[in-house]
Amino acid sequence: MDLGLTGRVAFVAASSKGMGRAIAEGFAAEGANVGMCARGEAALNEAAASVRSHAVRATAVVADLTDMAQTVDAVERTVTELGGLDALVVNAAGPPRARFDELDDSRWDATYRLTLMSAVHLVRAALPALRESEAASILFLSSWSVKQPIPGLTLSNSIRGAVAGLAKSLANELAPAVRVNTLLPGTVRTDRQLELARAAGFSNLDEYFAGMSRSVPLGRVGEPVEIARVAVFLSSPAASYVTGTTLAVDGGVIQSVV
Repeated sequence: MDLGLTGRVAFVAASSKGMGRAIAEGFAAEGANVGMCARGEAALNEAAASVRSHAVRATAVVADLTDMAQTVDAVERTVTELGGLDALVVNAAGPPRARFDELDDSRWDATYRLTLMSAVHLVRAALPALRESEAASILFLSSWSVKQPIPGLTLSNSIRGAVAGLAKSLANELAPAVRVNTLLPGTVRTDRQLELARAAGFSNLDEYFAGMSRSVPLGRVGEPVEIARVAVFLSSPAASYVTGTTLAVDGGVIQSVV
């Protein structure tokens, strides 16, 4: 299937590693030019080089998504250097593991800025260029905690719900010019999962992933490329009649029927 992405421009936030990098590479494999940002310069440059190996152009801007000015600059440089914007993937590092009694106001504030306000700033920066596109889309990369709370992840369970509400509101407000969807990955083999494993006291990571796999009907954790394939499709003109959708890519772990 031709996704219609050749020559288009996508911006993928937090794309130096994990699912963000896999999505950026997925766009490139379909012929799209890609704007990228992340906090770590070395990892970002390595990821951008991999994206460019697909014979497309890529911008790589070091940016902290909790800083509005840096976030806006990353998007605007992509628009200027790559000549527009057709797809925005809203993504950021996940909130740390903690129970409610372990959280003070500073940690709530930090998660609010990283998870919700970074999304607000990314969309605000991208909208002028997206409105110039004939096939504009916004995809929020979230978590299955939106549908089913994950034990020990109180911050994620709470703030990601607000982002899901933002996405649904935008799907209505921006239609028909811009499609807006949300992706809910399940447990995926990324550095984020390694951090959560260590925070939960696991020293044997194989044991940790084996334990996580037992709760997944497909019997295993996911790989970043499996998230990327769905993300790129939803962001492409091939998904032209899909908006306002919250789609789980979780191996069946969410047990709710809606």
